[in-house]
Amino acid sequence: MMSRKYVSLVVLMFLCFHASITEGQQAIYEDPNQPIERRIKDLLGKMNLEEKVGQMTQIERTNATADAMKSYFIGSVLSGGGSAPKVNATPKEWMDMVNGLQQAALSTRLGIPMIYGIDAVHGHNNVANATIFPHNVGLGVTRDPQLVMQIGGVTALEVRATGIHYAFAPCLAVCRDPRWGRCYESYSEDHTIVQQLTTLIDGLQGIPPGDMKGMPYVHGKTKVAGCSKHYVGDGGTVNGINENNTIVDDSTLYGIHMPAYVNSIAKSIATVMASYSSVNGVKMHANKQLLTDHLKGKLGFQGFVISDWQGIDRITSPPHSNYTYSIQASVTAGVDMIMVPYEYKEFINGLIDLVKKNVIPMSRIDDAVTRILRVKFATGLFEYPLGDYSLVNEVGSQTHRELARRAVRKSLVLLKNGKPGNPTLLPLPKITGKILVTGTHANNLGYQCGGWTIEWQGVSGNNWTAGTTILEAVKKTVDKKTKVVYKMNPSKDYPEKTNLDFAIVVVGEVPYAETRGDSTNLTIPDPGPHIIENICKNTKCVVVLISGRPVVIEPYLDKIDALVAAWLPGSEGQGVADVLFGDFGFTGKLARTWFKRVDQLPMNVGDPSYDPLFPFGFGLETQPTSQTTDTVKLEL
Repeated sequence: MMSRKYVSLVVLMFLCFHASITEGQQAIYEDPNQPIERRIKDLLGKMNLEEKVGQMTQIERTNATADAMKSYFIGSVLSGGGSAPKVNATPKEWMDMVNGLQQAALSTRLGIPMIYGIDAVHGHNNVANATIFPHNVGLGVTRDPQLVMQIGGVTALEVRATGIHYAFAPCLAVCRDPRWGRCYESYSEDHTIVQQLTTLIDGLQGIPPGDMKGMPYVHGKTKVAGCSKHYVGDGGTVNGINENNTIVDDSTLYGIHMPAYVNSIAKSIATVMASYSSVNGVKMHANKQLLTDHLKGKLGFQGFVISDWQGIDRITSPPHSNYTYSIQASVTAGVDMIMVPYEYKEFINGLIDLVKKNVIPMSRIDDAVTRILRVKFATGLFEYPLGDYSLVNEVGSQTHRELARRAVRKSLVLLKNGKPGNPTLLPLPKITGKILVTGTHANNLGYQCGGWTIEWQGVSGNNWTAGTTILEAVKKTVDKKTKVVYKMNPSKDYPEKTNLDFAIVVVGEVPYAETRGDSTNLTIPDPGPHIIENICKNTKCVVVLISGRPVVIEPYLDKIDALVAAWLPGSEGQGVADVLFGDFGFTGKLARTWFKRVDQLPMNVGDPSYDPLFPFGFGLETQPTSQTTDTVKLEL
């Protein structure tokens, strides 16, 4: 019989031998041939509490130093609205920045890649010279799921061309009151249109192979993780006030505001963002019933829930007044990744302390990190963590701009064409004597693009990004013999002194985003109304409205020969001229009710006292005057 000492020696020799042959072998989580769930389990088992909490933390790029990434094991970085490496940064400079941060993340003990997020809500809108598509309020008019899917594909490619892996889109709000400053981020007041256009997810992430049962799916190095937002009911707040309370019964909540989320989960959306707003008085960032029980439980969502910008701070009033409670309430409710752009050290230390005190169970932390790792593995970050420099020339390519131009054509709504007893004005002739192009928005690319473009609240002027203004588009479209005169705000007697054939008046809202766009009067800012009055009373005119929602127009309607709702068309103003001058016909139909007076609001199709200026679904049509094909060939 062998002695106990001898047996122990044999065992020790075996362990040393086994260690020597396995040393340097690839860990299970590093093996792309292993199932994702096995890789997650392996990696999670190797992580300590500090590494897990780091994965749950998303910080703003201005705080994302290499030391911060490594010391705090940061799981995600974002660019807030307008946050760029520098003014007019090139795609390569964006990629250099993201890759540098990624290399810092990879240098940590376990080498877990970070995921970089950005608000690419109508194209890659933070990046100079990217393709800027119409905002969702215009895309809803198209009712074209295939077009929206193509837009998602182009957006994903341009985002990846800057090294970024994650887009905070689509917005699935069902805006029920245009006084809300984010209404232009909503496809429609009708949830069925919002549901149809969740195809943006197919473009962003790729079409999943069969029923993935809520599992995140991101196909290949030219796709990005998407984010359905803002869960849930953000478009139904009282009086359209941003971040306010949505007072609803179950039939409204689950019948109007929830359905598009069901569609997005069926499309394997990677992440869902909680809303700043409340539902029946309960802040969404602390709403366990809706975040955990319904979204993750009943709907089977397997990706991660992310907070909005400093969203957990707003759980208390005033914000950040009891941060320990905010951390506890949000994480316990089901928020997995916390967007703490600046106070990340306070958040990390606070969460670690709550776990060590057994206030938040380790099982909740493990669930959150499992979901975050699931998205990272699905996105391919462990295999391809660094951006591909061969893609940088895709940003703002001509093919992408042609798609945006087509989207503009399809999003225009013709609300009026002709006065009683007068012939229709549209389509306009290309060969004529003299045309006046006028208005605050005729030659302003920033106004044309609206909010969430280059800066959070948008910009004014033509020097911020590439594109074509409506004035430039008109000049390119008309015959060389036609004289185009531009005056932004002509004198009151200008038309009387000038032999004009007709005028194109382009006016509307100035850019805004979120709370700063909330409005109680929804009027066109001065001098827009005065320009309409001065020009349209003395000459034939078509008024092109640039706005993020219906605005007060009834007082001027009798003076206008033709009225076009162009919404916020983005960088490709040529699409407006294409339809005004008849190369393509008007086809768009309102996806929002156009009210007469603000005191009618909220008013939506199906309401008992429905008395609109232009009803939901309204839109006059014209026939093109030339043989044209409205398609763009894309390989996405």
